[in-house]
Amino acid sequence: MDPSMGGHDGPKTELELAVLGALFTESPIGLHVLDPRLHLVRFNRAARHIRAFPLDDAMGRHPREWAGDFYSGVFETTLREVLSTGVAVLDIEARGHLTPGAPETVLSISTFRLDDPAGGVLGVMAAIVDVTGQHRAAARLELLERASAHIGTTLDIFRTAQEFAEVMVPALADVVAVEVLDSVLRGEVPAPGAVFEHGALRCTGVSSSLPEPVGRLPAIGEAIGLMFGTPFAQSLSDLRPRIVTELTTDTGWPNREAVRGRRMLEAGAHSLLVLPLAARGAVLGVAHCYRNRTPGAFDGDDLALASELADRVALCLDNARLYTRERSAARILQLSLRPARVMGHSAVETAYSYFPLGAGGDWFDVIPLSGARVALVTGDTAGRGLQAAATMGEVRAAIGALAVLDLTPDEVLHRLHALVTRLRGERPEHPEPADDDPSDENTTCLYLVYSPVTRRCAVASAGHPPPVVAFPDGRVEHATVPVGPSLGRGLPKYGTAEFELTEGSILLLSNTAMLRSVSGDAQEQLDSVTDALLPTDRPLQEMCDEVLYRLSPHKTESDDAVLLLARTRVLGPDQVRSWTLANRPASAGEARDAVEGALAEWGLEQHAFTASLVVSELVTNAIRYADGDIGLRLILDGPVLVCEVTDDSSTAPHLRYAEDVDEGGRGLYLTWQVSRRWGTRPEPRGKTIWAELALSDDD
Repeated sequence: MDPSMGGHDGPKTELELAVLGALFTESPIGLHVLDPRLHLVRFNRAARHIRAFPLDDAMGRHPREWAGDFYSGVFETTLREVLSTGVAVLDIEARGHLTPGAPETVLSISTFRLDDPAGGVLGVMAAIVDVTGQHRAAARLELLERASAHIGTTLDIFRTAQEFAEVMVPALADVVAVEVLDSVLRGEVPAPGAVFEHGALRCTGVSSSLPEPVGRLPAIGEAIGLMFGTPFAQSLSDLRPRIVTELTTDTGWPNREAVRGRRMLEAGAHSLLVLPLAARGAVLGVAHCYRNRTPGAFDGDDLALASELADRVALCLDNARLYTRERSAARILQLSLRPARVMGHSAVETAYSYFPLGAGGDWFDVIPLSGARVALVTGDTAGRGLQAAATMGEVRAAIGALAVLDLTPDEVLHRLHALVTRLRGERPEHPEPADDDPSDENTTCLYLVYSPVTRRCAVASAGHPPPVVAFPDGRVEHATVPVGPSLGRGLPKYGTAEFELTEGSILLLSNTAMLRSVSGDAQEQLDSVTDALLPTDRPLQEMCDEVLYRLSPHKTESDDAVLLLARTRVLGPDQVRSWTLANRPASAGEARDAVEGALAEWGLEQHAFTASLVVSELVTNAIRYADGDIGLRLILDGPVLVCEVTDDSSTAPHLRYAEDVDEGGRGLYLTWQVSRRWGTRPEPRGKTIWAELALSDDD
């Protein structure tokens, strides 16, 4: 014996005998001593507790006679190698079944060769430990970790249910089906109790270890009724899991359960787990798992593990339900805030496509302005849900109010920026963001004004892609627009770009998800829509739909789709008359004469008195308060006559209610009385006062 091992060649000492005795009487590790022919010659007390190796009649016999399935394979090979080489082998695993159909047992085996002092081979000793429990615990821990990583990756009920089914198979069951109540798919919260009042259960996830014949597994989306007196109904009523260790035709309820029970029996299921799915006091559905190929039945440990996984997926399903409910509410709110219909306008012909797929805050608007002009607006708010939709409603309402003031596009965005900044500051749960924080709520806007009289287009952008312009001559390009910061972020530095459009040009405006030209892929997006926008004289809605189809591959399914197309029109000499008047008292009479002459040419003599009265009062005010020449313009805009007077004074007029004894102050009052509406708008130098006169009794 090697002295370094503490042994010697003399007779055994009392200590050695004590150690040897302890190994065979007190050691918890099973010891089996085999002779050179691998016949069992001795074993210790712990070896009798290893159920895989019954030892009552094993003495003097070969392991193949008493080790059963565990001997064939790695155990047999290891014993022979150790016997021939003398090299010990530690912690090999031998697997087998105690009886046919029983769960797998795992043994950890270490083998050593026994040599006499002269080097002769005396036999082999095997130290054996049953590690089945440890392996099952490790497998359960691994399953829990895998479930945490793979369940609940999305806020989709069907996807979450499918992830749960796939995690459970084949680690715990051969077939798993997840069914949720129909009300859950609508975002409602059923209370525990009478489950039959909640309607049918609908399959949202199913998985099988091997392909099953058609009709043996429930189909995704299939609605299955609930029958009283089954484990499914019981579990949904009291929210307690159930285990059926032996499922046969004699069990009773499977023969009455026309769908689930029949399918299980046809599949040869022999053991069943029924897991209620509930979270936050809400009943969501039920999951059922069965084994038809795995030989062992479910046990208490399997039920505990499956119940823990069911609790996890129930919480994920409830999160998805809450998201579905909020998303549906946001969609309803978003749809209610969009324009019910886009009114026709003399300045442009419009067509649009509006699909709030992501229930976010994307919008568009077409706003009539004074002087036959029109404002085209698009924008979006990052994020999803009610907050994004509410922000969209606030911004859209603010734009509608600011548009009435006839401000320039950059001034509109400046005021919107201040509003969004204030609204964001009023929300304590949303602190002031960093300018470079991309995760924060991001509100963008594009504001465009087109005049059919001058054919001029003015546009400003707050972090929004510029419009695409298609000209009748075949050119398609992005308009050159200075892009300022998103609303409520950074310093409000916006500029207005102006350009002229030929009649019949197409303006394409969209949300940022459809045209991301700001992010650098402008040419790719432009190439995608060029063919759809040419030629420009095709039906506009047909062009809008084609643009949507072409851009759809470039967006995700969770993004909203907002497209607005506008074909420009021009008001010609037969609809517009303009004059320049000197700043002198006689100009008021000249203005009346000019108006009467123009209306006579248009065949509107019956409106000459009212129009000349309004123009006379407005020109008189301009003579009184301005210094330079006075501009007069009449615009025949369908059933409306627009009278505009422009002067170089920046003083805004105010409506006064003159008393009977007052000698003045009645000019604007008379204008207000006879006009459909009136107002003032700033000009680069001075202002324009305008009034609209209805030419028919319907307006």
